[in-house]
Amino acid sequence: MTLSSEHGDLGAEDLKIITLARSARARNGVPEGAAVRDETGRTYVAGTVELESLKLSALRTAVAMAVASGAQSLEAAAVVSNAEAASDEDRAAVRDLGGPETPVLLAGPDGQLRVAVTAG
Repeated sequence: MTLSSEHGDLGAEDLKIITLARSARARNGVPEGAAVRDETGRTYVAGTVELESLKLSALRTAVAMAVASGAQSLEAAAVVSNAEAASDEDRAAVRDLGGPETPVLLAGPDGQLRVAVTAG
């Protein structure tokens, strides 16, 4: 199912990971929230990690959670942030697990899709 809306032409599953990423950001009071969907449809949701000894973006944290849970690939990734673009490091993490064609969706804090790119 593809939904045409203020988000553009996104499927329900892509809208779901944007919503999950937005919820993680708001619930945890962190700069970014992210969600990824693996090859089986499972989702992994994370926020920014800012410890003295460990700093990870929300998207890299979500990818790490997927890997740690046994995911073999990614179907899509979403990040909710004030940033204008997904960082090269974030896209590289998605590419490492999902491949260069994996969609990376960037939405603003309001949930509005800003840009959809590939991890490549």
